[in-house]
Amino acid sequence: MDYHNPVLLKETVDGLAIKPDGVYVDVTFGGGGHSREILKRLGADGNLFAFDQDKDALENAIDDPRFTLINENFRFAKRFLRFYGAAQVDGILGDFGVSSHQFDVAERGFSTRFDAKLDMRMNQGDKLSAYHVVNEYAEEDLSRVLLQYGELRSAPKLARTLVSVRKDQPVETTEDLKQALQSYLPKGREHKLLAQIYQAIRIEVNQELEVLKEFLQQTEEMLKPGGRLSLISYHSLEDRLVKRYMRNGLFEGEPEKDIFGNFSVPFKKVGGLIVPSKEEIKQNNRARSAKLRVAEKL
Repeated sequence: MDYHNPVLLKETVDGLAIKPDGVYVDVTFGGGGHSREILKRLGADGNLFAFDQDKDALENAIDDPRFTLINENFRFAKRFLRFYGAAQVDGILGDFGVSSHQFDVAERGFSTRFDAKLDMRMNQGDKLSAYHVVNEYAEEDLSRVLLQYGELRSAPKLARTLVSVRKDQPVETTEDLKQALQSYLPKGREHKLLAQIYQAIRIEVNQELEVLKEFLQQTEEMLKPGGRLSLISYHSLEDRLVKRYMRNGLFEGEPEKDIFGNFSVPFKKVGGLIVPSKEEIKQNNRARSAKLRVAEKL
């Protein structure tokens, strides 16, 4: 698809163990690739709900009576599914990466390949943008963002430099950002470091980790017993949250034990970690860092 090439398409939908008359949710609709595959496997009585906060994604809506597209952030999934009379479902699919469309449309400001205004908002109605983070955050907050979300050891120096540069004039575009930090971008490592910087700012703008936590904490209540989670993450910060929640139902610490001394957990892991084949990565380079994990509600 031009809008977004779905990653691990068969494997992710296989992970849901689709029941023909089941109710499923795709919380990251995007170009609709995963949703279309789910619909192929559903019978006449099945239903699929999808979420996407990006208005551009609405143009990909599927004309099918079994399908409902909800233009909201998936952090509100439980609330909206209740509204639509689907308080519990048989499976939830999530592909947490930035869509190809968002990377490829220059003015969205997600890509280091284009010179565009600093934006990076997945929901273009949100007030916080990359421009605000870079130009208005205090130095210590900028440093925190770059260290926590970009895992950059040079975060304090990067933050100090941005604060110094913006005193003279705002850092308005992706090219301005590159120029401001040029001395920290040695040849051979420039693209990797820029990717980490962009990732950090993007995560902050979209509250990606907070949103993911809120969503995961809802899944136990949203899923029927035996219902499946099939989730793709793209960087270690996301994957760590998904892995821990699927294993323990917690993000930190250990779960409580029942009266028999067994850990009381909401999910069991289904299979092992799944990553794209060399062939898929060759066809779609953006799949290279994808990690798929599947779990079933106990």
